Amino acid sequence: MSHPRLLILIAVLALAGSGIWLYVYKSTEVYGLTMAHGRLEAEQITLASKHAGRIANVLVKEGDTVNQGDLLLTLDSEQLLAKKREIEAIIEQTHLASDEANAAVSQRKSLLILATTDLQRAQTLYRQNVAPQEKLDQAQAQYDSAVAALRLAEATLKRSKASTEAAQANLDELQTVLADNEIRAPRGGRIQYQLVRPGEVIAAGGRVLTLLDTLDVYMEVFVPASVAALLALQDDARLIFDAVPQYVIPGKIAFVAPEAQFTPKEVETRDARSDLMFRVKISIDPLLLQQYQSRVKSGVRGNVWLRTAPDAVWPADLAVTLPEA
Repeated sequence: MSHPRLLILIAVLALAGSGIWLYVYKSTEVYGLTMAHGRLEAEQITLASKHAGRIANVLVKEGDTVNQGDLLLTLDSEQLLAKKREIEAIIEQTHLASDEANAAVSQRKSLLILATTDLQRAQTLYRQNVAPQEKLDQAQAQYDSAVAALRLAEATLKRSKASTEAAQANLDELQTVLADNEIRAPRGGRIQYQLVRPGEVIAAGGRVLTLLDTLDVYMEVFVPASVAALLALQDDARLIFDAVPQYVIPGKIAFVAPEAQFTPKEVETRDARSDLMFRVKISIDPLLLQQYQSRVKSGVRGNVWLRTAPDAVWPADLAVTLPEA
C-alpha cells in the first residue's frame, strides 16, 4: 500500500472514530441532565427470635411474598402453655379467695353494726343506772372485737386481690413470651433467606429469616459535588436497568448526602474512585412497586438520569415506559 493511500485510510479511521466519540458523548450529555451508574437495592429486614427455643414450624419458604402480620415461624411453646395453665389455675384460686374474703367482710360489717347497737344500748342503760358496769364492759369488748374482725377481713380481701394481680401479671408476661414465639412479618415483602429449619435450637436473638421489603426499593448512585449541588429533593429521575433497557422507570430524588465520601469500587471507574463523591438516593413510588411487586428484584444494575437544571425537559428516549402489569 502506497503512503498516500495509507494516509487517506488513517484520516478516514480518525474521522470515523471522532464520529463515534461524538455520538457517545451526545447520547450521555443532554442539557440539564446527567447520568450515573448504580444498583437497585431494597430494604432488608433480618427477623430474629427474642427468646431461646426450638423451632416448631417454618410456614414460609424463600421467595414467598408475605403481608404485614402474616405468621412466618413458630417456636415450641408446650412448656410455656403448661405454665400458662398453671397460672390460670392460680388465678381461679385467688378469685375464689377474694369471693370468700368479700363474704367475710360483709359478715363482719353486719356483726359490727350489731355490736355498735348493743354498745349504744348498754351505754344508755348504764347512764340511767339500769345496767351494771359489767354489761357495759361486755358490750364494749364485743364492739372492739367486731372492729378488729372487720379489719382482719378487709386485710384478707386486699391480700387476695394482690395475689390475683400478681398472678395476672405473671400471666400477662407469659402471654408476651408466647406471642414472641410466633414470629410475624413486620411489613409486607418477600422472604429472601430461610436461616433455620424445624427442630433446630436457637439462642436468644438468633436470626431466623430475612425479609426483603419490595415496597421500599431504591437506587444509590454517587455524583461529584458539581452535580450534587444542582439536584433538588423530590425532583423526577429516570432509571434504566441493564437487563431490560427498553423500559424507563420513574423515580424521585429522595436523599442527597450532606458530606462527601469515597465512591464504592464496584460502581465507578478507577480514576473516579480517587475523587470524593456525594451519595444520592433515588426512590421508586411504592404504588408502582406494588403493581409490579412480583417482578421487583434487588441487585439489578443500571443507570439513572438526574436533572441538574429545573427547566430541563426529558427527551423522548427517556419518556416513562413500563412493562405490562
